[in-house]
This record gives sequence, structure tokens and C-alpha cells, in this order.
Amino acid sequence: MIKACLRLLLLCTITLFSVNTLAADKPSFKICWSIYAGWMPWDYAQQSGIVKKWADKYGIDIHFVQVNDYIESVNQYTAGGFAGCTMTNMDALTIPATGGVDSTALIVGDYSNGNDGILLKGAGNLSALKGKPINLVELSVSHYLLARALEKSGMSEKDVKVVNTADADLVAAFGTADVNAIVTWNPLLAEAEKQPNSHLIFSSAQIPGEILDLLVVNSATLQKYPQLGKALTGAWYETLKTMSGPTDSAKAARTQMAQASGTDLAGFDQQLAATHLFSDAKTTLDFVQSPQLKATMQMVAEFSFKHGLLGEGAPSADVVGVATPAGNWGDAGNLKLRFTDEYTKMAAAGQL
Repeated sequence: MIKACLRLLLLCTITLFSVNTLAADKPSFKICWSIYAGWMPWDYAQQSGIVKKWADKYGIDIHFVQVNDYIESVNQYTAGGFAGCTMTNMDALTIPATGGVDSTALIVGDYSNGNDGILLKGAGNLSALKGKPINLVELSVSHYLLARALEKSGMSEKDVKVVNTADADLVAAFGTADVNAIVTWNPLLAEAEKQPNSHLIFSSAQIPGEILDLLVVNSATLQKYPQLGKALTGAWYETLKTMSGPTDSAKAARTQMAQASGTDLAGFDQQLAATHLFSDAKTTLDFVQSPQLKATMQMVAEFSFKHGLLGEGAPSADVVGVATPAGNWGDAGNLKLRFTDEYTKMAAAGQL
């Protein structure tokens, strides 16, 4: 009897040890994110348990970590501190990809459709900017937006004076007599637009599909652990379905996102109205598989090269290769940024 009990105890101990060992060996991934309307669904997905549900399905752990400084979050990802990070298409090219980190845009979540804009005091249009200083975060998507706006109006950056200003200082600067024009993004754009005599003269809605908001993951990590791609993609589209529409549950989800980003439901819905969310996998596929994505990345690369963002000594705009489902741009021997439709196809087909 004693021997039987000892044998049972030993068996239980071995079993418990095995379970703990397996738990310890479960692949674990950290993803960094920062506050922006198009990225708030990730925070909600984690807080509501949606991320855990999908991670459990594929036998992994996923934890989203908020980093208050956006560029710092991208830098930390590039340095290997995170398996993935939320970022724009331009920053994905100019920071990790240019830095030699092979990265995959797993989720193309949205494009800015008015969330970025140029504000001018007094009456006028883009031509009124000629010869004047414009305050913005230099070498950011705001700078790209200004360059595209000037190009569309027959001008170039030589016709204006760019004044580098920290994003935290832009709204206050616009309130002074010395600053007559700024370029920024929401929620700063909406706040600055409230100031008397402020006029929106150009926005990202006039260059649709060019300023993209992504979830980027390390390509080697994704290749080794495809379950990470499946879990993140499944969680994303479930979250979008949960938050969309006029139902009480959808409003509750958006209210939680609003509060986490420092606003209320009305304010958050206003930001979403200027954000073209790809609301389902099929809609995302239409965009990712279109030739427009390749053309956009070429424009972004050319802007980045012109401003020295592709690294010291970069010989040309095509020094970094970008892969898209519709074809590649740049150096085929140096593909460092990849837009994939593999996991979105699975979501659209209900195969996740």
C-alpha cells in the first residue's frame, strides 16, 4: 500500500514537472504599440481577452506593451527588444528596414484619411505657404504630407521654410503670433484646429492610401513561428468586428479605446472618421494586393532618400527592397520590408 502511494506520488510529481516545463517552454512574444486611433484596437484586444483567446488557440503567449514615445517604440523594436511594433509605412522603411532588420507588415490596419493635415491662420490655400515658415516634426509623416501637398500645388520644399518642432509643442506654438502654419496629426490636429482663425488647407484625405498604419513583426520570428501571425491576425479582425457599428457592445468597446487614448466616445469616433480602417480581411486584401501599394512605397522611398533617411551613403532611393503581393520595389538582393497577404487570406477564407 505504501509502495503504491509512493509510486502515485512520484507519478504526480513527474506529471506536474512536465506541465510546468511545457508552460515554461511556451513561445512568448512582446509587441510594442503607442497611442493612435488606428492602433487603439490592439490595446482593447489585450484588455478584453481577445489576444489571449487567440494566443491560447495557437499555444503561445502574446503581450502588448505601451511605449509612450512613438519613435522610441520603433527604435526598441529595431534593437530587438520586441517581436513586433505598430508603425507607419514610412517609418517601417526608414528605421528597421534601413537598419538591416528584415520586417514584415503583417497587418495593414488603416490609412490616414484626414488624420494628418496642414493648418494655416487666416484665409488662403497652399499657395499662401510660399516663402513662409511651416512648423512640423521634421522627417516625419507630416514632412511627407507637406512635400506631397506642395508637389500637387506645383511647388517644392524649396518654396517654404521647414521649422522642426516637437509634436508636444506644436499646438502651443500655433497659438503664438510667430507661427502661422503647422503640419500635424490627430489628436493634435483637432486641438490646434479649434484655435481662432485656423483653417485646414490640406489633409491626408487628398492622398488616400499613402500614410499607412501597420503592425510590423520581425520576419525571422514570423517564419519560425507562423502561429504568431495567425493569432495576431485572428485577434485583429475579431476586434474590428466587435467595435464596429451602433450596437451597445460596439460603443462600449470604442468607449474603452477612447478613454485609454485620453478622449471620449465622440472624440474617438471623430478620429476614426478620419481613419480609413480596413474593416475586414477581404477589404484589406483588395488594398494590399493592388499595384497602388507598390507605387506608394516607391514614392515614400524617393522622399526618404531625398531627405537622407535611407542611411549614410545610400546610393539611390531603391537601396532597400520592398516586397508586395503586386510586385517588388528596390534592390531584390536587399529585401528588408515585406507586405504579406498570407495571413489575411486565411482570415478572409475563415481558415484561422
